[in-house]
Amino acid sequence: MCGIVGYIGTKNTKEILLEGLKELEYRGYDSAGIAVLQGDDFSDFKAVGKLVNLEEKTKEFITDKFAVGIGHTRWATHGKPTELNAHPHLGESSYVVHNGIIENYVELKRELQDSGITFLSQTDTEVIVHQFEKNLKTSENAFEAFQQTIQEIKGAYAVLLVTKSEPGTIFFAKYGSPMLVGINAENEKYFASSDTPLIGSCSDVNYFEDGDYGYVTADEIIIFDKDSQQKEPVFSKLSTNKLSAQKDGYRFFMEKEIYEQSTVIADTLLGRLGEDEILFDELPGDLFDGVNEIKLCACGTSYHSALSASYLFERYSKTRTSVEIASEFRYREPLMSKDTLFVVISQSGETADTLETLKMAKQAGLKTLAICNVDNSSMVRLADATILTRAGIEKGVASTKAFATQVIVFWMLSLYVAKSKNSLSSQKIAEHIALLREVPASVKVDDEMHEKLKRLSKRYLHGHGFFFIGRDIFFPLALEGALKLKEISYLHAEGYPSGEMKHGPIALADPELFTIALLPKHLHYEKAKSNVEELSARDSTICAISAEEFSKADDFIQIASHEHYMLEFFEMMVVLQLLSLEISVRLGNDVDMPRNLAKSVTVE
Repeated sequence: MCGIVGYIGTKNTKEILLEGLKELEYRGYDSAGIAVLQGDDFSDFKAVGKLVNLEEKTKEFITDKFAVGIGHTRWATHGKPTELNAHPHLGESSYVVHNGIIENYVELKRELQDSGITFLSQTDTEVIVHQFEKNLKTSENAFEAFQQTIQEIKGAYAVLLVTKSEPGTIFFAKYGSPMLVGINAENEKYFASSDTPLIGSCSDVNYFEDGDYGYVTADEIIIFDKDSQQKEPVFSKLSTNKLSAQKDGYRFFMEKEIYEQSTVIADTLLGRLGEDEILFDELPGDLFDGVNEIKLCACGTSYHSALSASYLFERYSKTRTSVEIASEFRYREPLMSKDTLFVVISQSGETADTLETLKMAKQAGLKTLAICNVDNSSMVRLADATILTRAGIEKGVASTKAFATQVIVFWMLSLYVAKSKNSLSSQKIAEHIALLREVPASVKVDDEMHEKLKRLSKRYLHGHGFFFIGRDIFFPLALEGALKLKEISYLHAEGYPSGEMKHGPIALADPELFTIALLPKHLHYEKAKSNVEELSARDSTICAISAEEFSKADDFIQIASHEHYMLEFFEMMVVLQLLSLEISVRLGNDVDMPRNLAKSVTVE
């Protein structure tokens, strides 16, 4: 969700900000804006909708000398998507951009209004700039005023602020929302809420920690930690390869990401497959010592991969496993015992609810593990251990390759634990490793299959909803298939365990109810088939996905004949992703940036 960029330098500031915001479009947004301070002159521009609207507004604006600039893509939390609610927000002589939520903004806003301040927006963000300017009147300098402001706000935030009282400076603060600063050989300074906008512009980046705040000028980067102790920036090298962030001729990033799953899964497996054991060199050897339960915590697609993992851990590792929705776990006052390994799963490593559960687990003294795609993200830095999924940049809001690589990691991890607990023989583990080596081929998109799904999609544009059904580990896959369709087509879809149909949902069965049935040949085929037949007998329209012919299906999508259900799992995953994609395309939707959604959910 909301993205931040900032720049200090002598180049075309406007274009740098706009290009940075383009690299953050994948996170989801409904308005955007920039503010540029050149000497004593402030210029700001805001627009609702896509960045092209902001580009149109700024086409006559020229920046050709030293300037400081900040920009923002907003995903509405407080206040509707309007120009007044778009960032940057203006005080008398200052601008601010902010990701996150200011939890005490109502209290602060009331105090400011009582002192005569007029608010233009409905946002929580606007209190920051007015609170800063209030403090500026009684402070010795702008930094002192900014420091006081940060101490007065509560919540999650990544903040950039520029002010005429210090025209060559960007003030920053970070707590709970990601932010980093980058440098290059020309001594320019770039800010962003992820490293994507900085690729190609910066050589090195510093990732701010929670509680960090300070200021940056053309000559220095000053950072204070949560205890107000000054600290030195810690720079790490930034990749210079933007190729993976481009569409490479595909219609949509999501389509490209579905097609590249074969490659990224191979990357996930690289160096981790021995002959009869899984090699996770990044894990401490004693991570699973004394662990009697694995607790998996995640949101959305990552929650579905966690559900999939629960079947694998209990089946192969013989370890009690529970799965939690992070947004619920946070507030349940859960009981956490120290013999539990607490595992968080997140594509970005910044998912707010999941990150908070990780902090809870750390405070309770549990061992923690992060399954994540982004190195140096908040979860990676906080957890005791991390396994990176190596999915590369994922720009489509509806996750595809992140899910695939997460499940691959969990399959490997279940075998890793099985080895340490002797719950599987070396021969069985070797058999699984051989299967893992086949997955990249099983997810390679077959052109003929894709064409069939394109044609088939035109039959699924109406009706009153979809049931995606599966048994065992195919139930989480059904949930994920339903979520993909909901996210990008805006059609109602639900995932169910196949055996639950007769416990209520089958009441909805009629020709306008579409059932997407997952029928793996090697896992409970006859039971799942009988559940589908129950729906067919009640006139539900059936689309069956299986290696085995199914005569009761109105539409049949035949996958290859595999020797193991996990290979069927991954091929069916691709079919569900492509079917959702093609239905969405036919409906004329923006596949990569569906309405109301954001890529990285950094607020509750």
